[in-house]
Amino acid sequence: MSTKILPEQETTPRLSHGDGDHERFAHYADKHKITESMVTGTPIRALCGKVWVPSRDPKKYPVCPECKEIYEGLPKGGGDGDDNKQ
Repeated sequence: MSTKILPEQETTPRLSHGDGDHERFAHYADKHKITESMVTGTPIRALCGKVWVPSRDPKKYPVCPECKEIYEGLPKGGGDGDDNKQ
């Protein structure tokens, strides 16, 4: 029995789920971070875990079902509305 050494592979972190469905939805994230991200181009994380830079009108897309489920499970609060959809 011998041991094989595999060639070194470069790995790139996936910033989105491979199925592409996340690209078809509007996602929930902190509204202040959404604004900052749109100005600076810094990626943000949605409630569902998707990492992206907001750049489109969310009103043209259905709400991500995962984000919606997580948002509805959060305790109700009278805060300043930090969790809004992008």
